[in-house]
Amino acid sequence: MTLFSLAGKNMKGNYGNYLVYFISLVFSIVIYYTFVSLQYSEKIQDSIELSDTMSFMFMVSSVVLILFVAVFILYSNSFFTRQRKKEVGLYSMLGLPKKTIGKMLFYENLIMGFIALVIGILLGTLLSNLFSMILVNLMGSAAEIDFGISIQAIMQTAIVFMVIILFTSFQGYRLIFRFKLIELFHAEKQGEQEPKSSLVSTIMAVILLVGSYLLILRQFPDELTIEYLMKNYGVALVALIIGTHLFFRSVTVFLLKLSKRNKSHLYKGTRLIETSQLLHRIRGNARTFTVIALLSAATISFFGVTYSGYYSNEKNAEEMVPFSYVHLSKGQEFDAKVKNIIVNDNEHPVKAELEVPIIEVTGELLFPLDYEWNPVKVLSASTFNEVSKALDREQMVTLTGNQAAVIRPRLTEYTEAAFLNKEITLHLPQSKQTLAFTSMVVGSVLPFDYPDFYIVVGDDTFAEMGKKQEVLTYKAYEVKDEKTTEATSKKLEEFVEQDFQVSSFFYMDYKEGKEGNALMLFILGFLGLVFLAATGSIIYFKQLTEANEAKDNYEILRKLGVSKKDIRNSIRKQTFFVFGLPLLLGILHGSIILNFTTNFISDLIGASIMVPILTAMIAFVMIYLGYYVLTVNTYNKMVNK
Repeated sequence: MTLFSLAGKNMKGNYGNYLVYFISLVFSIVIYYTFVSLQYSEKIQDSIELSDTMSFMFMVSSVVLILFVAVFILYSNSFFTRQRKKEVGLYSMLGLPKKTIGKMLFYENLIMGFIALVIGILLGTLLSNLFSMILVNLMGSAAEIDFGISIQAIMQTAIVFMVIILFTSFQGYRLIFRFKLIELFHAEKQGEQEPKSSLVSTIMAVILLVGSYLLILRQFPDELTIEYLMKNYGVALVALIIGTHLFFRSVTVFLLKLSKRNKSHLYKGTRLIETSQLLHRIRGNARTFTVIALLSAATISFFGVTYSGYYSNEKNAEEMVPFSYVHLSKGQEFDAKVKNIIVNDNEHPVKAELEVPIIEVTGELLFPLDYEWNPVKVLSASTFNEVSKALDREQMVTLTGNQAAVIRPRLTEYTEAAFLNKEITLHLPQSKQTLAFTSMVVGSVLPFDYPDFYIVVGDDTFAEMGKKQEVLTYKAYEVKDEKTTEATSKKLEEFVEQDFQVSSFFYMDYKEGKEGNALMLFILGFLGLVFLAATGSIIYFKQLTEANEAKDNYEILRKLGVSKKDIRNSIRKQTFFVFGLPLLLGILHGSIILNFTTNFISDLIGASIMVPILTAMIAFVMIYLGYYVLTVNTYNKMVNK
């Protein structure tokens, strides 16, 4: 019998243990191949606005995926090697040298990696069209996806994963030489001692976690500097990581030991067994739980924020570019050419056409405001009301004398109380005009152009100001189905010079926002699935190791009269604790980080984020639930036959 055939038989014999690892590895290869194939797809890149950004994002995400998968494979390989100590010890007793045993394990890992690579590339090739369609639909592109095989993607995927698999195979080979024969046969008897609880560590964990939450939720200062970000959130991140580790290492031990003191509760059913089992295993799992909780928090928060941006993209675009098309008037001939392009688009008839006269002046607020307000952009009450009517808004204004209304600056959360009954002085040529704010209205008029400070004055006041200061006239058009005006928007973009910091056409801003958020959603969604698969697999492997070591204990319980049903319930409760605790803490961390990021990222201010956040968390919980059910069933089969 050759080493290759022996390796093949060993793989068949350990099929159940290898299956989850194998599936996770294949899934990682499929996702990597998908990223690479999309990166090389010219048809997709030609159909989107952000093709350069797409290539860069897929390249970066591919590198992140490689690093994560490499760590996961190293961990899994180490797990399988250590789990088979007794088997390796038997081979040693039969006279096989460690070098030969190492070669056998090397071949096993190599064969499995090669099979996973072939299956992963085949599945990736078959599913790449599906993933391409998902991306194209998320972006709202009309590109037609044809079946194709990317030789570049296949070669790159094969090279990258063969390097990883070869490296981990050598690691498994080297690991054999670190074991002593006596250790191999007594590996299953080397259980962990019951850990001692430390009140100091428990208190420190609570202080660090609460402190990190307070720092993350702390209100932003008037001036948000890099130094502040590094000091405040850098300290918060370190405190969160250390606090999470201490939580699993000390707080859980403290709470489990506390529950043991309640004798009436402890001696009911199998609670004594469950508590003792968890206590003996918790220290060994602390590092794994910490990584899983932090990784879960990062995945939930990043995916939640990205989905929030995608979910709120249309609303953000409407806020940044209220009208379908806007341009600065540059004479009758120029304006007529622009209008002709818009009117000739029969698929998108004009619903409203109006002029928006604006006066730009320097001003002085007679009260403190943390916002850049110069130049102040002034428009008349009648113009504002016309804009509101054209955009189907309900808010109207009536102003007389020196009364003024402020339009809430975009990407801020100012309330009317910040402006009510306060004054602003406008500096006009050879005169000044002081106005009193009587109200605040919500809803932008023109595309975003920082500083975004608009005020509305009475018609008479505006007419008087127009005699002293130049009036800029903007032409605005609102058309039907503005989300599909690609052809007309591109014609106008070539013809009209950009007068604003964002596009002056709704479609361009909407499309770029949708593509950017769709790219991030697609990438983070699939990376998140890989992270979930890997972390779920790690817990699964850990539980299998514990099940293998606890077989004799459960055999004794059955002989003492504990039913198989009670043992299964005990396994279910222990496994729920192992899966639920890091997931619960990860969700809590993720919620805190989400609260910070949605306030920090200006595009999400005022956006409805509840649906995206709940979607991300429910998806996360459902996937973990699948791993939980699989682990319970496998654990029960191993110890409760």
